Amino acid sequence: MRKINQIVIHCSATRADRTLTPDDLETMHRRRGFKGIGYHYYIRKDGTVHLTRPIERIGAHARGWNSNSIGICYEGGLDCGGRPADTRTPEQRTSLRLLVGQLLTQFPGSRVCGHRDLSPDLNRNGEVEPEEWIKACPCFDVQAEFGTPSTT
Repeated sequence: MRKINQIVIHCSATRADRTLTPDDLETMHRRRGFKGIGYHYYIRKDGTVHLTRPIERIGAHARGWNSNSIGICYEGGLDCGGRPADTRTPEQRTSLRLLVGQLLTQFPGSRVCGHRDLSPDLNRNGEVEPEEWIKACPCFDVQAEFGTPSTT
């Protein structure tokens, strides 16, 4: 088993008034040249959690961070106008919290962060601030929801 020390939360960048099935997600990722879905887990709007890539297999979800991380993606992340927004349903919130809790039990001490938190700290102040984000994904503050990340 590979060493896991990070859990990275993503959104699918799907508008709130649209759906994106796991099959749709797989098609999108294959068109980008991936060998299947790059995330390890995908959470639908109804809260259903799909294992989309074995944990033992390195993900394709956060360039430069994949070798030691697990990628979780939720369906959504854009409002009906296509703007970044926390569109998680109550069911998705519950499923995400349970899944992260299970993964932290399996991989204690892992850092939980959002994709945007992996952006470079351009002003080198030790904090990745909104103006430094490469993208808004996952469109909510992961640290506020899951606590301060541990150092790894």
